[in-house]
Amino acid sequence: MNYPRPVPDPLDDVPLDDESGGDASGDDVPGDDATARHPVLETTVEEIDSTLLGGGRTHSARELAERAGIGLDFVTRFWTTLGLPHADPDDQYFSENDADAVERAASLVRDHGLDLTTVITLTRALGHTSDRLALWQVEALVEDMASRYELDDATARLLVLDRLADLAPVLEAQLVHSYRRQLAAIAGRYAAEFGEIGRTGEEPGALPLARAVGFADMVSFTRRTAGLGSTDLSHFVQRFEAAARDVVTAGGGRVVKTIGDAVLFVADTPQSGALVALGLAERLGRELDVTSAQGTGGLAEGARGVTPVRVGLVWGRVLSRFGDVFGPSVNLAARLTDIADPSSVLTDVATAAALRGDPRFSLVEQPPRELQGLGSVTPVQLLATPPDVYR
Repeated sequence: MNYPRPVPDPLDDVPLDDESGGDASGDDVPGDDATARHPVLETTVEEIDSTLLGGGRTHSARELAERAGIGLDFVTRFWTTLGLPHADPDDQYFSENDADAVERAASLVRDHGLDLTTVITLTRALGHTSDRLALWQVEALVEDMASRYELDDATARLLVLDRLADLAPVLEAQLVHSYRRQLAAIAGRYAAEFGEIGRTGEEPGALPLARAVGFADMVSFTRRTAGLGSTDLSHFVQRFEAAARDVVTAGGGRVVKTIGDAVLFVADTPQSGALVALGLAERLGRELDVTSAQGTGGLAEGARGVTPVRVGLVWGRVLSRFGDVFGPSVNLAARLTDIADPSSVLTDVATAAALRGDPRFSLVEQPPRELQGLGSVTPVQLLATPPDVYR
């Protein structure tokens, strides 16, 4: 949907001072001192501050500490952990909303009994996630403006600044809604998985969560993206991530993270993990004639735009921390991905045993392979049984 108002020029009617280094043609790209050279930008930033921070920056870190009844070290550590450090404790750098945030952090220790280390971990999670989210969304807006209005990158970024105050409340509301839905989904999974207290059969000291862990790694990413401009590369990566996330969520899994040209996902059962893995191999590789592409010495140029993947899948116990998963099964899944053929899925013998007997899957044992750091492993190729065979 297009915005109802025309595209403004953020620098319209702003005189350029020759002493500032500006070009009389108006073609210069704003740099680090852009707000000093262009007063309209300074005004825009002040408006954004007022909208997003709940008013002007009228408090120092020392005042925030006195107001919350805590030490200055806590305030300094809070902002450093959030990823927004500020050196001078007496500089009026913080807003009323900032003061409220510090008080809430202190209340987690004072009123809710959380350990300070835990509060720091929670704050670090917020800082890491919100930093990436804000950058992701702003860059998406820049790309939208540049594409729809046929603007150069610098003008598109200035236009985003002009509209950010209007868009931010909507994005914030969507963020809160998404967070609450995700929190409710985790609560539901925990209730189902750990509802029976005193379960037996688990080895002492075993990692807490039984999960299917899978990697989907793009084939020949460097070759496929060589020569792409920033816009084409952005579209390429977005297509891959969007398609991968659609397959993972449709199969009942969850994307843990994207790692360059790979996706790490988890699922709650071996069967749902297998469906996700097969879905990724089929969805992302079905448009590519792998044999023909390999015959030319790699991926044919005509295959650009599709994203075939190699997939490794392992069922095992993992530790979930910092929004990531850890454990031997994660390492094994990554190594299996390294040796899988394009558009294929490899698993291990233990996971194959958990899947055997399900008519939806076919399992073909492969010759043993030496995997780095793991020794000799017998891979098993996972295949989808045609529906007309098992129905």
